[in-house]
Amino acid sequence: MINPIIFKSYDVRGVYPSELNEEAAFKIGRAFAEYTRAKNVAVGRDMRLSSPALFESLTKGIVSQGANVFDIGQVPTEGMYFAVQNSDCGAGIMITASHNPKEYNGFKLVKKGKGRVQFISGKEMAKAFGAKNLAKVKEPGAIKKLDIWQGYLKHIFSLVDVSKIKPLKVVIDAGNGMAGKVIPKIAPKLAVKIIPLNFNLDGNFPAHPSNPLEKGVADQISKKIKEEKADLGFIFDGDADRVFLVDEKGDFKSGDITILLLSKYLLKKNPGKGIVYNLICSKAVPEFIKKWGGKPIRTPVGFLNVLKGLLEKKGIMGGEISGHYSFKDSYYSDSGFVAFLTLLEMISEENRKVSDITNELSVYSKSPEINFRIDNKEEIINKIKEKYSDGKQDYLDGVTVEYKDWWFNVRPSNTEPLLRLTIEADNKKLLEEKKKELAKFIEE
Repeated sequence: MINPIIFKSYDVRGVYPSELNEEAAFKIGRAFAEYTRAKNVAVGRDMRLSSPALFESLTKGIVSQGANVFDIGQVPTEGMYFAVQNSDCGAGIMITASHNPKEYNGFKLVKKGKGRVQFISGKEMAKAFGAKNLAKVKEPGAIKKLDIWQGYLKHIFSLVDVSKIKPLKVVIDAGNGMAGKVIPKIAPKLAVKIIPLNFNLDGNFPAHPSNPLEKGVADQISKKIKEEKADLGFIFDGDADRVFLVDEKGDFKSGDITILLLSKYLLKKNPGKGIVYNLICSKAVPEFIKKWGGKPIRTPVGFLNVLKGLLEKKGIMGGEISGHYSFKDSYYSDSGFVAFLTLLEMISEENRKVSDITNELSVYSKSPEINFRIDNKEEIINKIKEKYSDGKQDYLDGVTVEYKDWWFNVRPSNTEPLLRLTIEADNKKLLEEKKKELAKFIEE
């Protein structure tokens, strides 16, 4: 039996080896080959300690069903997306637990689509897993090596104009993750001076946790930026599909500010196009997108929801506060390095301090998401709907209530007994007042 807890709404993920182990990896490899019917499967992995063992078992499962494995080695997650779209592979798997703690690992699963990567959710994989008996195979597949680097680098550089990137002084914190392998390959093509932090790949994450949003994680890069008098900094998560911006003062910038920076750049190149954002982003996001002539597209929280909005509304980019930025021109997939290069070009063109550029976009006072451990989630949400019935309400994801000078969203976690609260107000005083009011109401 495989622990069903590993099949998530986005991917397959769990604690190694108690939840996700070699036996599970082998069976998932077999089921994936059967489900996708791909003759060739690209498989990449990150630097986590359990990745080599899971790679061995997963690929044994894939080849046992007659499919070939194209081993692309240690790559960022977007490297696997590139391999699937630019080789004879019909599907791909990345072995990573992204930003999760070191004891976790997992699989991101995709198949080749027309001009885009098609994501296979963990829930979809769970259904496929129990759907039918596996076909009998006459001959197993083989494992071959595939070097993606030259083509992958050419792809990401094709989406920006490197000649416009100025000789900025940039601190980059790879967090002992895959950015530590990618940035040295990108750096020779850039005029910028890169000051590296934690570039050695290490699944123990000795410098700090792999999640840039965790408290204290940005302290090291903030200190380094000030010491070096750098122009800006970037901090990546473990598999480098998420990136966050830090200004010259060492101040960490929220994902919705980064969405706006990327939007401003892309809307200059693609006037009138759609930008996707999720509903817990600042209301400054749709306001500025409209001001710059774009079409704001609002979705529920979650990468797959943003992707759906991007495809259905024919947008050019989608973003989340979590640091995922997806690009139409990069197979509708998320790319930390396309975002990184685009931000360097955009900031170079602005020719101003990053703090000055971003402060113009920070119009409102917004609280980071607050989590409440609640068992009766639906009951509390219904009480909130009743108490705040004088506000404008919508139910795209949980309940969002909007007033003239503040708004909030309360949504239930899909996987934990948590209610998640986001609040934004026209000023800090009102924000703190409403935060206390809602927290007291939820916890009573």
